[in-house]
Amino acid sequence: MSWDSYIDNLVAQTKDASGTTHCDKACIIGLDGGAKWTSDTHGNAYKITPTEGANIAKCFKSQDFSPFMASGVFGEGVKYQFLREEDKKVVFAKKKDHGSITMQASKTAIVLGHCPEGCQQGNLNKGVAIIAEYLESLGM
Repeated sequence: MSWDSYIDNLVAQTKDASGTTHCDKACIIGLDGGAKWTSDTHGNAYKITPTEGANIAKCFKSQDFSPFMASGVFGEGVKYQFLREEDKKVVFAKKKDHGSITMQASKTAIVLGHCPEGCQQGNLNKGVAIIAEYLESLGM
């Protein structure tokens, strides 16, 4: 089973009424350690580094988001401003002229999506939630 198909599904779930997608990149990482489940070879891969993945996973695993508050959220070498977290399982971040990211944890994974500047993060949130909640329903 290829996890990369989940990237396609997530992107498709962010379409608005006009058919515009609000996600250009996505990936899934493990909650334990932040190792990638999806590959960087997919056309819409969110190519976070192993260190970025490990840092994200550490915050979600401990449910301590103070490192994000203090130092921002890093993805593909870009520092995003931490906006907020919800229910210890969803994190929102943004950087002017770089767009925004939404991350949501399931039992064993973290789904990350990137919304390009000028698109609606709310549509991205929906797509990320659909994938994370599906994984959760499978006990993952």
